[in-house]
Amino acid sequence: MTDISDVVIYTDGACSGNPGPGGWAAILMAAGAKKELSGGEANTTNNRMELMGVISGLKALTRPCNVEVHSDSAYVVNAFSQNWIGKWASNGWKNSAKADVANSDLWKELLELTKIHNVTFIKVKGHADNEFNNRCDELAVMESKKY
Repeated sequence: MTDISDVVIYTDGACSGNPGPGGWAAILMAAGAKKELSGGEANTTNNRMELMGVISGLKALTRPCNVEVHSDSAYVVNAFSQNWIGKWASNGWKNSAKADVANSDLWKELLELTKIHNVTFIKVKGHADNEFNNRCDELAVMESKKY
């Protein structure tokens, strides 16, 4: 038996206007248990909310875990699957156009969290038939409406 738990996290972000009021959500599932998290901001962007969903889900874990993060955000998933984040970090948080990487504060926080956990990012189709992705969307939209 391993000391590391296996966790599945579904995440989503929503924004009304871009920028505008936004919300994020994460659903954590492990060992038959499920926990929903959500929050938001009055003036933000969709991409920031997508990142906050992942960050908040990972920060909720109390010890190192094997984590599958399911997200409908190509922005989040491709940053890891295509190693954009590694290139940004090695280039001093500059993108290929030598401009500052957008949301670098959140990318840096997320990168640190991926050093604690063994994280695999999985792209899911948004607004489709995935009950957990749909629930995250519902929670994120509800949060955005609070602002």
